Amino acid sequence: MTGLEPFGTRLRRAMDERGPLCVGIDPHASLLAQWGLNDDVAGLERFSRTVVEAMAERVAVLKPQSAFFERFGSRGLAVLEKAVEEARAAGALVVMDAKRGDIGSTMAAYAESFLRKDAPLFSDALTVSPYLGYGSLKPAVDLARESGTGLFVLALTSNPEGGEVQHAVRADGRNVGATMLAHLAAENAGEEPLGSFGAVVGATLGDLSSYDLDMGGPLLAPGIGAQGAAPADLPRVFGKAVRNVVPNVSRGVLRYGPDMVALRDAAECYAEEIRVAVAAG
Repeated sequence: MTGLEPFGTRLRRAMDERGPLCVGIDPHASLLAQWGLNDDVAGLERFSRTVVEAMAERVAVLKPQSAFFERFGSRGLAVLEKAVEEARAAGALVVMDAKRGDIGSTMAAYAESFLRKDAPLFSDALTVSPYLGYGSLKPAVDLARESGTGLFVLALTSNPEGGEVQHAVRADGRNVGATMLAHLAAENAGEEPLGSFGAVVGATLGDLSSYDLDMGGPLLAPGIGAQGAAPADLPRVFGKAVRNVVPNVSRGVLRYGPDMVALRDAAECYAEEIRVAVAAG
């Protein structure tokens, strides 16, 4: 397989050129209704096409949530395939938010579904869950290295329930979330300008100074906008790692659709606030 330039390199360039904003593509039923669309494949297609057309030439990253497409079966997946293809063709990097996690050949199959160059859903990076043990991700790590793609590993998520797993303390005294960050630091060792193995770390979590977030890779940060975090919070939450943060905004931008101009204006407003916050950090 002929790989792409490493994901971390491509992401760093996109963040520097376009700003670090990531916009979600989350066509859940209530948002389709808000847009005046039916909760069906036609509404899904209209929604996705509008977001891609409005954003893909402007933002660094688009992040489709696969579940909202999967619920329509094969026709929904066909819409997702088209959205991914068109977003990448327009210059955006695509992070597939599928949160896959399993063992052995099943994990390998998940990785091939999204990270193999000739796969219909080929994306620049994939979100994965390490909670069958970090080693269970090895097939995805190996394929990402081979194909020039990346992973975002769930480490310190913004949902309140995550703490019962991620804050659990291991026998060595380090908690599970910190352990995941340490694994990622090892994956990214020596990679410049940015490693390809990132962590998902919620922007709503407050002071994370007890964690070593500067692990050489990107930090995908959900929680900006509707979940309560603001761009100005980023330096306080992420400290010296703030330059490697990819803040994700979904409803905060998408609620302005289907008006294309309003969507673009909302994204640019967030992007500018993020630029100011990162520069201040």
